[in-house]
Order: sequence, then structure tokens, then C-alpha cells
Amino acid sequence: MKDKLSAIKNAIKRAENSEFYKVRFAGLDAAGIQTMQEFESLPFTGKEDLRMAYPLGLQAVPDEKIVRIHSSSGTTGTPVIIPYTQKDVNDWAIMFKRCYETAGVTSLDRIQITPGYGLWTAGIGFQAGCELLGAMAVPMGPGNTDRQIQMMIDMKSTVLCATSSYALLLAEEIEKRGVRGKIHLKKGVIGSERWGEKMRDRIARELGVELYDIYGLTEIYGPGISINCQKQDAMHIWDDYMYFEIIDTKTGKLLPQGEIGELVITTLEKEGAPLIRYRTHDLTRIIPGKCECGRDHPRIASIIGRSDDMVKVRGAMIYPARADEVLSAVNGVSSEYQIMIDHVNGVDVLTLFFETEQDEKTALEKIVRQEFKKKIGITPNAKAVGIGELPRSEKKSARLFDNRY
Repeated sequence: MKDKLSAIKNAIKRAENSEFYKVRFAGLDAAGIQTMQEFESLPFTGKEDLRMAYPLGLQAVPDEKIVRIHSSSGTTGTPVIIPYTQKDVNDWAIMFKRCYETAGVTSLDRIQITPGYGLWTAGIGFQAGCELLGAMAVPMGPGNTDRQIQMMIDMKSTVLCATSSYALLLAEEIEKRGVRGKIHLKKGVIGSERWGEKMRDRIARELGVELYDIYGLTEIYGPGISINCQKQDAMHIWDDYMYFEIIDTKTGKLLPQGEIGELVITTLEKEGAPLIRYRTHDLTRIIPGKCECGRDHPRIASIIGRSDDMVKVRGAMIYPARADEVLSAVNGVSSEYQIMIDHVNGVDVLTLFFETEQDEKTALEKIVRQEFKKKIGITPNAKAVGIGELPRSEKKSARLFDNRY
């Protein structure tokens, strides 16, 4: 822990070169902390802080050291700009290569990369790790499903990198076209959004692949900071590059190992835009003990949802992960669903749409209503639809629509 504290102190010193942290830590001897308890008393950094630092208030090195920027989408507000030094770019590629290796991907694989390129971190991160590994990159980017499938066949791609939503769309299209026998995929490295067990099982079954859940966010390099191993039950985190905490979302207090809370990350090596105690809003827990795979890197559970996805409906807290858990336990319900919340005649109304292969839908709707009421506390309007009737996405799928405001 002494070495970890030393790394944290060095990270704070680098961060204090940015305009943002000069203000945030004004009057504090942040770099002079002597214990982990003192570190845990430092203020958090949030996404709104980063938006207020737009465009380059986070930059902690001179312009001549910046080789690239990436950005969040900005769909919910001012985008966040993250500058990278060459070391940052190299470190990210090293972590991503480590992710591929953890998934059993080798230099003999052909990796089809479908996430977007450009200001978004995804595509270029997948490619940099692929090239450092020495595998063949097939840099398709998003969309053009006809071309995706044709290249998958012609190039004999063995690894698919995608969001879970697009992996499902591709799986369904491959099945419709009857070309499953021409596909050579062995593994899928899937990220960018939470996905439930039913969706995981469908993609794995229909594509005939082993699936690996990769994690990351634009503010912290991008995807590639964590992935599950072949034991599948948790994600290894690269703690030589980042320090992870799990906090209570309401109090901000550190939680004991094993308890579910919000993931907070401090970058230990980042130069361009170091972040100290960054609140990700992603909900997970630390998995205690060493993994059976033999790796020394600690583990977190797969992300179960986001604290800022929660909405209150008639006194019940609703977020997609809870609906996913309910539907996963009901036989006959497929992986795709949507939640619609409306305010009708002075009352909040929640409608839960879900897909099924069954022709008789009324009985299944009744079961879903009962299970939702039992586990979440309110009775939804349950609406069963056929497979493929809910929208598919080449990026992330929207699950919850709050139409009350």
C-alpha cells in the first residue's frame, strides 16, 4: 500500500499542473498526503467538473506534449475533452493488448472492429491494442451491416469487437441470411454498455463464440482498463495504471470489499489529463481473493448499472439493470426490452415492453407483471412483442425513456 500511496502522490503532483486541479486543490496540500485516509478525504471529481473545464482545462502538460484528443459524445451536455500524450497513447495500447491476451486472443487472430472511430475512444483503442498484439485488424467501424458480414466471411474474422447491441444485430442478420456456416468467429470482445445474461447467452449461442466483457470510459483512457478472463465471473482491473475505490453513492464513504457501490478511479500514470478520485457512476463491487486463472490483478464484478440511470416511479427506484434481472428469471422472455415512463391523468405509468418467441402472450405478460411487482414494488403495463420488433442499434441501445418531463 506504501507503493500505491507513492504512485497516488505522484499522480496528484501531475494533476496540479492543470488549471482545473489548481483550483480544485487550492488551499489543500493534496500532494503532501501521508496516509490513504488523507487521500480518501480529498474531494471527488465528477463529470460536470470536466464539462466546466471545457475545452482544455484538464490539460496538465504543455501543448507540445499533446499528440491527440478524444471526447465524450456531448449528447447530455457540454462534451468532455481529454488530451493524450504519447505515453498515454502507448500505455492505453499496452492495457488493451493485455485485455486481448486475457481473452485468449493471439497474433494469429483476425479482429473485426465495429465500434466508431474519430473523437470517440472506442475504435482506435481496439485497433491500437490489436496492432501491438500483432494480430490482423479489420477496422470496419460502425454500420453497413451488409459489408460487415461480407468482410467477416471473406476475411475469416475470428474475433468480433462490438457493443452488445450491435453484436446482437449482427447475430440476428447472420441467422436470417443463413450464412452461419461461413462465419469463423471464435470470440467476441464486447463493451460500451451493460448487458444482461439473456442477451449474453443469445449472442454467444447465435454467433457460436466465447464472450468477454471489456470495460472503460473516455475520461479514463477509453475501453481496455478492465476485462473478464476465461473464468468469466469477474473483470480484472489494471491496478498498475489506476487506483480503484468503491463508495456509497449517497454518502461518498468507502465501502468494504464485496459491497456494491459506485466505482471511483484515480489515474496513476496519465500525463495529459490525470484524474483524481473520478466518480464513474458505474455500480460494481470488488471481488476479494485471487482469481483461479492465476493473474495477480484484482477484480471487480461486471457493471450492474449506473447510479445516474435511476428514476423514481411511484416511490420505487427503477433502473434498467433491475428490469433486466426480473426478465432474466422469466422463461420465454428474450433479451430485448424497453421501459417507457409516462405521466397520465396525474399518475406515473410504467410500460415494460419485452420480446418473446411465444405466440400466446397474455399469460407471459401476467407473469412479468407479477414478478416485477414482487421484486421492484410496482405493477407495470407489461407488453409482449415478437422477436425483432423492438429497435436494434449499431451503437448503444436505449432501454429507459422517461417521458414525464
